[in-house]
Amino acid sequence: MKEVEPKDVPQGAQLIDVRENDEWNQVHAAGATHIPMGEVPQRYAEIDPDKDIYVICAAGGRSAQVAEYLEQALGWDAINVAGGTNAWVSQGLPTE
Repeated sequence: MKEVEPKDVPQGAQLIDVRENDEWNQVHAAGATHIPMGEVPQRYAEIDPDKDIYVICAAGGRSAQVAEYLEQALGWDAINVAGGTNAWVSQGLPTE
């Protein structure tokens, strides 16, 4: 599984936020798609496997697990966002 810093996520990239609803509602990366970790097995069809898949959570742990799941269960390449939303915010990247 590949991992990148938040600043290295291209603008307009497919970014999947796997945090819980309350975390998402507080702050999230601009343009991210919200699919909580527990819903990924049922909602993976919302992810486009033909585009790079960046996965983000709060600090990088849950997103690493989801990226690994996407790779092992579906054979998709997925990229973990190191440091998660905490790092995204601290790097001053756009949020909603």
